[in-house]
Amino acid sequence: MTVKRAVAAITLAALSTAAQAASHSDMPKVVFGTNWLAQAEHGGFYQSVADGTYAECGLDVSILPGGPQVNNRALMLAGKIDYHMGGDLLQAFNAAKEGIPVVAVAAVFQKHPQVILAHPGKAETFEDLKNLTLLIGDNGFASFYQWMIAAYGFTAEQREPYTFNPAPFIADEDKGMQGYLSSEPYVIEKEGGFTPDVFLIADAGYSTYATTVETMADTIANKPEQVKCFVDGTIKGWYNYLYGDNSAANAMIIADNPDMSQDKIDYAIEKMLSEGIVDSGDAETLGIGALTEAKVTDFYDKMVDAGVIEAGLDYSTAFTSEFVNAGVGMDLKK
Repeated sequence: MTVKRAVAAITLAALSTAAQAASHSDMPKVVFGTNWLAQAEHGGFYQSVADGTYAECGLDVSILPGGPQVNNRALMLAGKIDYHMGGDLLQAFNAAKEGIPVVAVAAVFQKHPQVILAHPGKAETFEDLKNLTLLIGDNGFASFYQWMIAAYGFTAEQREPYTFNPAPFIADEDKGMQGYLSSEPYVIEKEGGFTPDVFLIADAGYSTYATTVETMADTIANKPEQVKCFVDGTIKGWYNYLYGDNSAANAMIIADNPDMSQDKIDYAIEKMLSEGIVDSGDAETLGIGALTEAKVTDFYDKMVDAGVIEAGLDYSTAFTSEFVNAGVGMDLKK
């Protein structure tokens, strides 16, 4: 996309948003907070704002981007926003442990996009990564790496802290590095000049959902029709974003995050599709957003075995499948 076309697209998106705002003035206003800066991984939400899908069932939805200095989840807990983009099921389990009435009502990502990178040819399988020194951040070490230790026999000794600087990995072919499917591999290709081998930990058995839609238990109890509208609209938005014309949504993403570029968006969409991040597993039969007790329980048991979560936790309050698993939007898949 040329600069002129990109500017034109952003202008059109802004005009469209303004027009929608005027026509939606009599609708309930709903705020959805993301957990990071605008990017393709948020595309379905932006799609449903841009094309009026949320408005079709009576909601005037605005998106509040997250970021390094923004805690939108706290805003939801304080009643300042209505819905929030959750990270993965560990957040849900911790909320249940602390008695916080946050409920996951949909799971957009059927696979967590966490990956481990290796230099070409240094690891043929996930288990082969045990032969490398792995750069893993503190949060990753406390969560998915504990599962890697328990399930595959990785060791604490082979881990070195990851500072989100890819230079040590690029310089040493005997190192592996954690990353996000649509981020670090792209950076390595651009800065390192080679295409790394990418191992998606979800494909190795790390079975958590990610990019959940969270809301408060009171919202579900008092506004179930609104929750259904928002979840259904989100699901349709993701089908339209992945399989339809997503140009208006992408223009909104770039407007909210000027550091984002169309090539990064295109790369992320291709990876979400090729790796089945959104539309795979249960989502293939139940629809995007699928959330099942069986999968939640499977991940909980793995986290207990890894010592990440305590045994005996009643995590049933942290999620509901009431608003998903009905095949909504599957007719939009092309």
